[in-house]
Amino acid sequence: MSLPLSHIRVLDLTRVRSGPTCVRQLADWGANVIKIEAPDEVDTGKGMGGERHGPDFQHVHRNKRGITLNLKQAAGRAAFLRMVRQADVVVENYRPDVKDRLGIGYAALAAENPRIILGSISGFGQDGPYARRPGFDQIAQGMGGLMSVTGLPGQGPVRAGIPVADLSTGLYCAIGILAALVERDRTGRGRWVHTSLLESMVAMMDFQATRWTMAGEVPQQAGNDHPTTVPTGLFHTADGVINLAAGGDEMWRRIVETLGLEEEARAPELATEAARSANRAKVNAALQARLLGDTAANWIERLNQAGVPTGPVNDMSEVFADPQVRHLALGLPISHPRLGDITVVRNPVQMPGVEPPRRPTPERGEHTDEVLAEFGFSPGEIVALRQEKAL
Repeated sequence: MSLPLSHIRVLDLTRVRSGPTCVRQLADWGANVIKIEAPDEVDTGKGMGGERHGPDFQHVHRNKRGITLNLKQAAGRAAFLRMVRQADVVVENYRPDVKDRLGIGYAALAAENPRIILGSISGFGQDGPYARRPGFDQIAQGMGGLMSVTGLPGQGPVRAGIPVADLSTGLYCAIGILAALVERDRTGRGRWVHTSLLESMVAMMDFQATRWTMAGEVPQQAGNDHPTTVPTGLFHTADGVINLAAGGDEMWRRIVETLGLEEEARAPELATEAARSANRAKVNAALQARLLGDTAANWIERLNQAGVPTGPVNDMSEVFADPQVRHLALGLPISHPRLGDITVVRNPVQMPGVEPPRRPTPERGEHTDEVLAEFGFSPGEIVALRQEKAL
């Protein structure tokens, strides 16, 4: 089957998480991704991408082929630029000055191939006072505002449980690359697409950010409550907790009828949406008192039947045991030559008629000879590159 991006060649220079997340979006749709790593003698540590055969590395680098290339060596850099002439996309997440120091910035790549698209991810942007600072997800979470609104009121800043800045930056960069590919079909020319952990984190703050930019309001921690919609939050039942998310008068009417709160709902503090927003504690207390009278499973069933969004709070074992998650087949089986049969998380976007690729993460340099031959390198040239320690 021809996959949507099977005609696109991607040279992947990325490491850790944000860059690999970007490239994984392309690889999952069939792009011919070449993961380029330094030879073992140049890169002696495992870096911050985790152990190669661990869950993290296997998840973010699937559906690629792997080669080694020493970009600090003249012959290795020349080989890379030769590959650029036949590529569509290059993705990197070095600090901004590194690519220019290596001689692989956008101007150098475009001189070899005007159609090339360079996707760049940095910590804080390609220029500006912080451009050369090292970037890390947790730093961006703090600087972009996420930690200030995460956690219980008065608790102090709290890190989100997933690397939101890394993941969102990878997604935003992939969207930019796809937009540049569409534009190139019209103009015949490539683009430099770049974003950063800080830019993406601020963008991900979304309505919390525009509460400040438009209204001058500094959002605060709201814990398990929604910052603006009442009632939305976490509630205890007879045997556990549930999430309940509802807003507006119609949803409130359904909650009142399902929980039998008609008498309590007549109180002025609960009578209108504006009143409920101003009296969150009283609203929550009324719901909490009634929800303790039955089990989580029963309330989830009853409230959903009434059209009120309600659900459990699952740990990861419960997530993958959930019947809807199982139906959606979010676990993607892959056969790995060393690890055997493993399961990663599939791309959440479905395109009926398109079966996702299932190529395991490559070993370092596993496909070097095969890939270089495809790019026109002769056996003699490959041997010479090895002798020059460029591979």
